[in-house]
Amino acid sequence: MPSTKPQYRLKHLGPKLLQIRKALGLSQAQMLRRLGAEPSIQTARISEYESGAREPSLRVLLAYGRVARVHVETLIDDEVTLPDTLPGNFDFDRYKQKHLTHQNIAET
Repeated sequence: MPSTKPQYRLKHLGPKLLQIRKALGLSQAQMLRRLGAEPSIQTARISEYESGAREPSLRVLLAYGRVARVHVETLIDDEVTLPDTLPGNFDFDRYKQKHLTHQNIAET
């Protein structure tokens, strides 16, 4: 039987997600709405994320980052802590790619 490496588990992700929800004063159901995850994710899943029993998908992590206004790296890097005040000040709009239209392409 081939040997497989154990998957790395993020130690601080769950507590960070709980800290975000609590700092924003949201219930688990309210957090789901803010994440835009209803109805595809049940309320119990938030509890699983916060306890570390389950890790959220990249899409859900991105939503958490946007709601909390923190860079996703802040969430997934165990050596980085959340800002003292949430929501943070990370500006996602500043880093969004501008979508090229046919007119933009013709002008270049």
